[in-house]
Amino acid sequence: MTLLNALEGKEYTIAQIDTGDEELEAFLFSLGCYTGESVTVVSRRKGGCVISIKDGRYNIDNQLAEAIRI
Repeated sequence: MTLLNALEGKEYTIAQIDTGDEELEAFLFSLGCYTGESVTVVSRRKGGCVISIKDGRYNIDNQLAEAIRI
């Protein structure tokens, strides 16, 4: 399952990140978005969603949400 299919408000553990772009994966890692970390979908927006990782909230698009497997 991916973040695109996740329920709002439920905490999940990231199983895999497959963006196909090393720079993007390094950027996500710097935000704290890596395998084994907890993530929560806070809300859905047109074209993306707001996620909470550690103490931060980030807006990601649907394509990136599809690349993060939970």
